[in-house]
Amino acid sequence: MIPGHLRPADLILDEPTRRLCADIAAGGRGPVRLAVIAPGGYGKSALLDRLAEVPGAVRHRRGVAPESGLLLVDDAHLLGDAGLAELADLAADDRLDLVVAARPWPRPAGLAAVLARLRGQIVLRPFDVDRLRACLRLIGADPRAAADVHRLTGGVPGLVHRLAAHLTTPTDAPHSPTLTDTAHSTTTHPTTTADATHRAATAEAAHSPSTDAFRLPSTADAAHLTTRAHAAGATADTSPDIARLSKTVDAARAAAVEEFRFDVDRLDADARRVLVAAAAGVADLPPGLLDRPTAEVVAEVRAGGLTAADGALLPIAATAVRALVPAEERAAVFAALASARLAAGGPVAATATALLDAGASGPAVAELFAAAAEECAPEAAVRLYAAAAAAGHDVDQAGWAEAEARAGRPAAALRRADALIAHGPDDARARAAAVAGAALAHRGQLARSAELYRWSGTAVAAAFAAIGYVGAGRPDEARVALKEAENAPPTVFAGAVTATARGVIDSLSGPALSTVVHAAEALEPVGAGALLPDSPAAIAALMALHCGDPAAAVPVLDRAIAARVGGAPLAARHRLLRGWAAMMAGDDATATAAMEGEPTGRDAVFAAGLAVGLARRGSDLGALRRCWDRACAAVARQPVDLFTLLPLGELAVAAARLGECDRIAPHLAAARSLLADLGEPPLWTTMPHWHALHAELLAERPDAAARHADALRAAAGAGPATAAIAAAAQVWLRVVAGDVDRAAVESAARGLHAAGLRWDGARLAGQAAIRTHDRGAMVGLLECARGLQGPATTPAPDAAGEPARLSERELQVAGLVLAGMTYRQIGDRLFISAKTVEHHMARMRSRLGAASRADLLARLRDLVG
Repeated sequence: MIPGHLRPADLILDEPTRRLCADIAAGGRGPVRLAVIAPGGYGKSALLDRLAEVPGAVRHRRGVAPESGLLLVDDAHLLGDAGLAELADLAADDRLDLVVAARPWPRPAGLAAVLARLRGQIVLRPFDVDRLRACLRLIGADPRAAADVHRLTGGVPGLVHRLAAHLTTPTDAPHSPTLTDTAHSTTTHPTTTADATHRAATAEAAHSPSTDAFRLPSTADAAHLTTRAHAAGATADTSPDIARLSKTVDAARAAAVEEFRFDVDRLDADARRVLVAAAAGVADLPPGLLDRPTAEVVAEVRAGGLTAADGALLPIAATAVRALVPAEERAAVFAALASARLAAGGPVAATATALLDAGASGPAVAELFAAAAEECAPEAAVRLYAAAAAAGHDVDQAGWAEAEARAGRPAAALRRADALIAHGPDDARARAAAVAGAALAHRGQLARSAELYRWSGTAVAAAFAAIGYVGAGRPDEARVALKEAENAPPTVFAGAVTATARGVIDSLSGPALSTVVHAAEALEPVGAGALLPDSPAAIAALMALHCGDPAAAVPVLDRAIAARVGGAPLAARHRLLRGWAAMMAGDDATATAAMEGEPTGRDAVFAAGLAVGLARRGSDLGALRRCWDRACAAVARQPVDLFTLLPLGELAVAAARLGECDRIAPHLAAARSLLADLGEPPLWTTMPHWHALHAELLAERPDAAARHADALRAAAGAGPATAAIAAAAQVWLRVVAGDVDRAAVESAARGLHAAGLRWDGARLAGQAAIRTHDRGAMVGLLECARGLQGPATTPAPDAAGEPARLSERELQVAGLVLAGMTYRQIGDRLFISAKTVEHHMARMRSRLGAASRADLLARLRDLVG
């Protein structure tokens, strides 16, 4: 009987069991032949105490054979062969009513024979949260603790009672009904002996493992208990002291540990091993760990009531095992687990990570950690390598460095790889060089990365070196490295990398996008676990963005993101390039979302360029100033390379807008030198010249802008997008000079739109509209700008039903307001007063039907671009 149970009448039963007990007491059930099969702590003894008050009920005693009445047999699983033979004779006597309670293990043949003679079963189940809450209320504990108590105990009544006893004081509940008494139970009454046998077998199966799979679920498997508890009726409690209440429950958990000492001490060595393993989170027990059959030991542990119905060791029991089993015994179990798992062969990662989380150590465990590190995901591998090394095991330092790099820890990977290159064995030095090459590439150090890859000596590394050499402006060395890469093995991975290198080199003289796109598609199935300096998808996207085809960049990036090509180190790169394509397409929301987190290295450059580009396109001078210093710092931290020209171009335009061209001038000079070393390839020079054109126009240096326009015209034959950009550059120069040809402007603007420069096309049309003196041309160009920029708010119609039109002066004011200038600055620029500027703004708000200043600015942005 569970301590604290005072009177059988205090039992709180569910309705079916209450009716059953009442019927038995009234003699209305006919012959009573019931089994109560449940693990320890589920309330079997408490139920028999209640039935013992039925007139004529007697407790079973060895050697005493009542002639009639209700015979109650507790702990039948503990009866020996003689006792079970005697009980079988009693069960054969139809004059006796019989209720037999037992655990599901052990199940000797004699007990199985007795159970086969019974006709029904009372199934005791753990509390759900609602029933547990009611129990806490009855014993004087805070019912709001129900969810926490259920999380720790799984609702097993005996465990709930042990824990709840430490949540109350003796004065809280002078007469406390036993928590076990409220165990949820369901009564069934099969009518045949065969059905009774089936019921007994079903109950046994519910509480013992399959003979085909010897598995004791770990404490990690118990994580679903809280979710199950809430699904069963828990309600959220947002009281201000609920956190304090949870701490009280945790304190009670620690205080209740000592009450488990008897349960733990009475177990034999095998059962204790199983409990220690489960408390550590080891779910699958390897062969050779136990002296007895694994299934038998697991069944014994589960029958003790320390696990949930699905076999998961309950958190409060795991706490007790960790506290009560001596540290040296647990260490011995961990060592035996590690040795048995290694001897068994096969995957070892699950056991190793569980032992790592449990704080296990020692030579055997360290050997397991080192072996498991090769199987695990990067973050887990780094932890396992560190733990193995801390335990004194000789670990694979090159593998450790690679795991650090793949986990997104380039600094740690570089330190470890550099030490190996300097002092490690030859095979480790080559692998370390490849790791260092990847880490340096992520930091934007392409020249040094290429040198390390080439020095590592493999054909695949030579292909990576070729890509790095091109990025650093060293095409001759790239071609030599590509020849070395031709000896790569005929694997999918090697083929994709080599094709990418070939495409990058080919891009210096002509079209190469399709080659790299095909390489990106080939790498998708095998690229998730690879340590890459860059991905074919990222390079293909850069090519597409440079040649004015952002729509081609989107699908290849989306596939790489879905396939997790390159793992964590390339996740930010793919996301930022996806954001860049969105910015070029006018999707500011997607572009903004791509800037999450705190990127480093080359990713920081792209994030800064993206922030600058969005601020510039939104005419948000304040935002542009706020992100400018960080953008300059990001660019200053790494050398200029071919693959960072896009953000550098955005910074060039922003520098001119802010009047800080000197800060970016050295980097732009380095970019020009790099492109010259590569032979001025049209695919890679078009966007830099386009950005430089606008930077010079903003700096009011038309002659310098004209030189970039001429360079664009010279490369116009490279493709339709390059031709469209070159034509637009010439038109833009004429517009700035005051020569606005509506047809030419609209043609150039639509050409930019088709080339993927949607915002630029709309802005060209808007700028031309501001500068033309022809009212009809102005209206037409504004309509063109609105159409190219996407859906825009239609201006409120005038009295004649025509869309409202702005005057030339109003358009000038609108453009300067959107550029971030104050009314006074605009007045100085246009030689009018600030008050007049204010009047123009009020008139535009009225004409356009804007509801607020923010609405007015949005409408003006649609009109002007």
